[in-house]
Amino acid sequence: VQLQASGGGLVQPGSSLRLSCAVSGFTLDDYGIGWFRQAPGKEREGVSCIGSSVDNTYYVDSVKGRFTISRDNAKNTVYLQMNNLEAEDTAVYYCAARAYYYCSVYGPPISAMDYWGKGTQVTVSS
Repeated sequence: VQLQASGGGLVQPGSSLRLSCAVSGFTLDDYGIGWFRQAPGKEREGVSCIGSSVDNTYYVDSVKGRFTISRDNAKNTVYLQMNNLEAEDTAVYYCAARAYYYCSVYGPPISAMDYWGKGTQVTVSS
């Protein structure tokens, strides 16, 4: 089982990035996927998630209206489109998977995810 996050980079405020989470070793449709981020000196937080099969979604308040999560089961990939990036979005972003997970209104549970990928750095700076 492997999850690989990619797409991070150094961008200016107001820019966009699209993160990808490529998965292998399991059927993506059976798993809910969460995106998390961890900024220096801060705890890891759940940013967004998309549920297995039903594709319900969740966004933390600070990214609502700016980030969009989507999945392409044929490509075994989940995306996080990030628009109008702010300096506060600077963090290492991780994707994680949980089997048969219905993405709840409380967001992805950090302690209950089954598999994690390595992170990708997003830096927003002028």
